[in-house]
Amino acid sequence: MEVKQQDIHTKENKIKKFIVKLLVFSFWLLVWDIASRLINQELFLPSPKSVLITTYQLSTTSDFWFSIGNSFVRIVIGFSLGLAVGIFLAIVSYSSKLIKELISPLMRVIKATPVASFIILALVWISSVNLSILISFLMVLPVSFSNMLYGLHSTDEKLLEMARVFHLNRWKCIKAIYLPTVLPFIISAMSVGLGFSFKSGIAAEVIGRPINSIGLNLYEAKLYLMIKELFAWTLVIIVLSIIFEKLVMWVIKRFEYNEKPRENI
Repeated sequence: MEVKQQDIHTKENKIKKFIVKLLVFSFWLLVWDIASRLINQELFLPSPKSVLITTYQLSTTSDFWFSIGNSFVRIVIGFSLGLAVGIFLAIVSYSSKLIKELISPLMRVIKATPVASFIILALVWISSVNLSILISFLMVLPVSFSNMLYGLHSTDEKLLEMARVFHLNRWKCIKAIYLPTVLPFIISAMSVGLGFSFKSGIAAEVIGRPINSIGLNLYEAKLYLMIKELFAWTLVIIVLSIIFEKLVMWVIKRFEYNEKPRENI
């Protein structure tokens, strides 16, 4: 009975959160609509309805989906590489103070350098097609590195000492002690890095203008004052970012769920 009551209570909380989010979304949609009516100039601020219609019209063309596919794949590749390399460098830095002293200044430089500077410099060395991969990679790298390193340093020393006393092998030590400690930090890095990767990746495409990309469509919409299209492509970027973040978080939750029964055994 207690378990069922907890499940009911959890479902009620989820429904309440969903209703609150829906009301907040509706509020800002209403504000946008009112502002559009007050300005009464579609060239400056199109209404939500006209933006949705424009998005639908764009979605009926093959170029729309081709551009989304190209940009999405490149940004995901850059994000994945940045996350993997950042975690690897953090593990190496945790193991060696010398390597940490060598890598840490580089990460601070990457954090401090404006995205536009990276984009302009990168265009000297690589083609515009791969630019969004590199920029997404560079934006995610220091975030994943610092979060992972902080998580490793947050590991309970008493647990590590206990593992040494009982002669636990490396894999069991990683699974039982390190992984539960660093996982929240990795999730945090992924959540922050997802936003950074999409914003920086699209910015790189706007400047580099590779063919069949979201960035090129944004640039052309701005160049020819197609404001409805500009808002429509911006809406597409936001939706893609949210969907990808939800998908990644769902996979992580499934991983955590599958690991719990094994730990109890």
